[in-house]
Order: sequence, then C-alpha cells, then structure tokens
Amino acid sequence: MHGYCPKGLVEEEGKRVTVRNVVKSGPSLRTNSEIYAAARPVVSIFSNSGDNKVVGTAPLPAVFTAPIRADIVNFVHTNMAKNKRQAYSVNVEAGHQTSAVSWGTGRAVARIPRVSGTGTHRAGQAAFGNMCRGGRMFAPTKTWRKWHVKTNVNQKRFATASAVAASALPSLVLARGHKVEQIHEIPLVLSAEVESLTKSKEAVALLKAINAYTDVEKVVNSKKLRAGKGKLRNRRHRQRRGPLVIYNEDQGIVKAFRNIPGVELAPVSSLNLLQLAPGGHVGRFVIWTAPAFERLDSIYGTKTTASSVKKGYKLPQPIISNADLPRLINSDEVQAVVRPAGEKNTKRPFTQRKNPLKNMGVMVRLNPYAQTLRRAEILGRAAGKVVKKSKKNTAYIKSLLSEDTA
Repeated sequence: MHGYCPKGLVEEEGKRVTVRNVVKSGPSLRTNSEIYAAARPVVSIFSNSGDNKVVGTAPLPAVFTAPIRADIVNFVHTNMAKNKRQAYSVNVEAGHQTSAVSWGTGRAVARIPRVSGTGTHRAGQAAFGNMCRGGRMFAPTKTWRKWHVKTNVNQKRFATASAVAASALPSLVLARGHKVEQIHEIPLVLSAEVESLTKSKEAVALLKAINAYTDVEKVVNSKKLRAGKGKLRNRRHRQRRGPLVIYNEDQGIVKAFRNIPGVELAPVSSLNLLQLAPGGHVGRFVIWTAPAFERLDSIYGTKTTASSVKKGYKLPQPIISNADLPRLINSDEVQAVVRPAGEKNTKRPFTQRKNPLKNMGVMVRLNPYAQTLRRAEILGRAAGKVVKKSKKNTAYIKSLLSEDTA
C-alpha cells in the first residue's frame, strides 16, 4: 500500500514548517501524514484482470479532503438507524381481562381491585395493578410512540462526506478491522468493465485478484449464532462487514456481488451512511468503479464549485488548516513563548472532610467568631492575663474549705 505526498505541500523555512493546501477541520481523526495521503492529486485505476495493471488515473475528488468528524457521523448514524424500527406494544387488554372491583375501606385490606366471586383461589386476589400477579405492566407501551427521528439534511450530507473521506485513509480502514494489508492502493478504483460482471464466480475471482478476498474470508469465519431471542426472529446469525462496492450504473454488478458474504453494494447517486460507517464507525473498505469515482465531484462539488445534483450544497470547509495539535504545541515557535511547566499541585478532593478542631480555616468558615476568640486568647496570653482554669478552681476550693473549718 503506497501513498504519495505532492511536492510543495510542506515547505521548510529554517526552523519553521509551513503546511500548505491541507484541508482539515474541527475535532479530527487525522494526523499530518494521513492528510498528505488523502491529498494525493491523482488515484490509479486498476484493471479487473487481476494483474494489478494500472489502466489510467483519475483526479482525487474534493470530497476526500472533507473534514472527518466522528462525532457528527455517530450522531447522524444513531438517528438514521432509528428510522427502520417497527412499532411494538403490549395488548391494550392485557391485565384487564377479568372482573375485579375494590372492596373499599373497613375490611383491613388494601384498596386494590379484587377478583369477584367465591369458591376459588382466584376470588379475592388483587388484580389490574402492576404489582399484582396477572396484572398489567406499568405504563403499557403504545404503538404511537415517536419511533422516527428527523435529521437535518446538511448534517446527513456532512456525515456522508466525512465517511467517504475516512474510507481513503488506510489507518482508519485497518482500525475498523478490514483486512487490507495487501491492497495496492486506497482508495481502490477499478475499471468500468467491473459494472458488467454478472456471475458470482467472476466477482469472487476479481476480489481474489485484487487481494480483497481476505476481507471476505474474515466475514465467513466470523459467522456466529446470535445471542438472545433474535435467533427466533429471522436473524439467527450475525457476522462482520466486508467490502462496500460503489458503482455508477448497474449492468449486472449487483447480481454478481450480492451473494458474496459481507459484500454490500450501493449506487454512487444515493450513498447511505449506514453502509459507509456501520455502527457509526468510520473507515469502511470501499471498492469504487471508475465511473462512480469520477462522478463524486459533480455530486458533492469541489472547494470552489457547488454540487450540480444537491441544490446549493457546498462541501464543509475546514476550521483550521493543520489539526495536528501535538505538533503545533511542541513546535519551536510555541515552545519559545510558553512558560515552563510548574510543579504539580494536587488539591485535596472536595469529598475529603477536614477537621474544624485542627484546621482553623474550616473552623472560621463554620464559625466566623472563632477567629475573634482565638485572637483574644493570643493577646491575653501575651499580656500574662490568662490563668489556667485548673489552678483557679483549686484556689477557690481551698478557700471554701478554710471557711468551713473556721
């Protein structure tokens, strides 16, 4: 896997380093080296014959330099995932399908409704309440709960652009668990003939030829029985996610790839965040076809032009040009003007109680007059006017005894 850093991106000026043309934003997952990898001017287009032959190049679409905001991706993914839920609730009659009425007061029992009748164990038993055997649940669920969540269109587009940009960073793709160590280049773009494949064996041969079948084998080996009652509800197994194939026009490619475990397909005209960032985690391994890759600039626009498909939409702009904060903080320019780090001063936790009898500050906080008493005691002791109580009491007792004996 090889990346390319264009000349002139980093320019040395003595000790100062100037970073040019680096697009970045806000809270980020990118380091400088990853930004350079994503800022390659051209991307190779590989043949589908499997000989790793480069049949052409394509300029890198501007969407791959969009800010990667994992927080926005996670937020939008959470909202979108809620829109496939089906309504559920308990039966409205559950727990109330019996004849019961309260006995009222005066019989030394609770006023909960009780089953009518005599001669059976059920008669006289409490009913209806959520604390009763056979009663309804507390706050029975209703089908008119708010199941779906609306999300701003601009937020969804921001999240999709972030997920697409993250798919071009090998470190994030590897961190997500995809087996792409043998892939020749990321993003991986294949020639237009791939969209004409119609047989699954041809698709499998293609994946093996481009060294992407390892990710499919990971999916096959990960198939496990689902824990819980989902086993009974037509979702008996669970497995990992494999490559996502993005195409421009379906000329048989969907039929060829749809039966391969873990492989998903999506048209470039309607990319889905739930596929680009499963679980809200960016870094999906994406295989592009050349026509789909070349359409990205018209769909999402560039830095200077708006999208021709999404009316008035422009790609999100970066907040700062270089988001490598450790490098900024440790640079010579910043370190030359900051104060040296002082000694670590650990404060006592606010949960730790201090003894007012031993800590004068806490005593004054509880009793402000204690400071006046303490000051008077110190001044009196300095003037020699303080007499110990023990001696005073002994002299008083002796005087009383002498008077009694006289």
